[in-house]
Amino acid sequence: MQTKKYKIEIKDIRLYAYHGVMEQERNIGAWFTIDIRLTINDHSCTESDNIYDTISYADVYDTIKEEMGKPSNLLENVSRRIMEVLFNRFPSIEEVETTLCKETPPMGGDGLKACVILTAAR
Repeated sequence: MQTKKYKIEIKDIRLYAYHGVMEQERNIGAWFTIDIRLTINDHSCTESDNIYDTISYADVYDTIKEEMGKPSNLLENVSRRIMEVLFNRFPSIEEVETTLCKETPPMGGDGLKACVILTAAR
């Protein structure tokens, strides 16, 4: 058997951050959720069972948390930054897809989420 695709997915990361176009959003902040999917070009961990042959989920989480701590006007910008840092830190990543959602955005609706989905490849 030959492994064709190897992906890591971390879902429902929930962080409080200060992103938004309106001054109020950047001052008060809001809750955000992030799903991330990584396509990895090194499949050796599937046979070796060794943590050093893969990407640590905790390191991915720490990267996301770090970038979410830097305020931006647009979710698109935050997502792009997260992807860029992940590509730089982990050379075995072939593709990244992020879904970044702002909970209760200031749009006049109740219980809404506004989300952006970005995909980037090396």
